[in-house]
Amino acid sequence: MSTKQCEDMLVGKGVRPTVARILVLQKLSERTSPASLFELEAELETLDKSTISRSLALLLEHHAIHSFEDGSGSIKYEICQSRSETCPVGDRHIHFFCEVCRKTSCLNNIKIPVAQLPEGYIMDTINYTVKGVCPLCNKRRSQKP
Repeated sequence: MSTKQCEDMLVGKGVRPTVARILVLQKLSERTSPASLFELEAELETLDKSTISRSLALLLEHHAIHSFEDGSGSIKYEICQSRSETCPVGDRHIHFFCEVCRKTSCLNNIKIPVAQLPEGYIMDTINYTVKGVCPLCNKRRSQKP
């Protein structure tokens, strides 16, 4: 995303666009997979951990991004693709965590099945992570003598 696109997205979500928030959003948009706070800290050398953390918290609160636990023990973040005020549960997709290379992939074409909860329960978010071996690691395994 360009700086202008990030600014527009932030304003559309009711967030004042600051340099830090724009940089965090841009970095997330450049990535091909979700990022942890640790990964963002390493990639955004001009921002300290607390600034990144505060930015992520605000972006989460305003549904510009969403978070999930992928099985690696850390929270991952990615941009919410919905242009609505919220990040609807129905727009979420499945994530795949490779237990060999420890990378998380988005399976964008597979939507999370929405659970039918008993009366009185209200769903806020849902996480669906599949763990196993990714195609690249599987290929490497099968090529070993």
